[in-house]
Amino acid sequence: MRKLMTTLALTGAASPALAASGPFFSLHNTDFVVLLGFLLFLVVLAYFKVPGMIGNLLDKRAEGIRNELDEARALREEAQSLLASYERKQREVREQADRIVAHARDEAKIAAGQAKIDLEKSIARRLAAATDQIASAEAAAVKEVRDRAATVAVQAARDVIAKQMTKADAAALIDKAIAEVGQKLH
Repeated sequence: MRKLMTTLALTGAASPALAASGPFFSLHNTDFVVLLGFLLFLVVLAYFKVPGMIGNLLDKRAEGIRNELDEARALREEAQSLLASYERKQREVREQADRIVAHARDEAKIAAGQAKIDLEKSIARRLAAATDQIASAEAAAVKEVRDRAATVAVQAARDVIAKQMTKADAAALIDKAIAEVGQKLH
């Protein structure tokens, strides 16, 4: 209230009413009438306690703003805690992913080693099978050569005997063979 009165006094002292002609405190002076109307308006405002109501409204507004700031602060703290939680979870997931990748690499190395061993065994089996096939083919070739040699030798012996044998010798050989067969059958 004192501020209001001080403001009015300063306003009245610096008004253009001082520049007006004629007596200032006359109702014919418009500046004086405007001053009286303004003072009356201020008195009515003071009587109905408008400055107090405005102050209360401003206090309520300030309280509302303070509450909103507190709520915003609480939300910010909650957001920071959530962010920290998500960052921690992200680190844990990253560490788990690193462990999974390392485990997969280890398993891949083990699998590669096992595959190498299996490949070496397979190669050894195939070499053994190939060696066996070579030996079998060699034995078959040797047998075929022997059979062919025997066939050739028999053919050559037949040719030689046929050239050297006479009909009488052939008949004697046939009789002798028949006698041997007869003895073996009985």
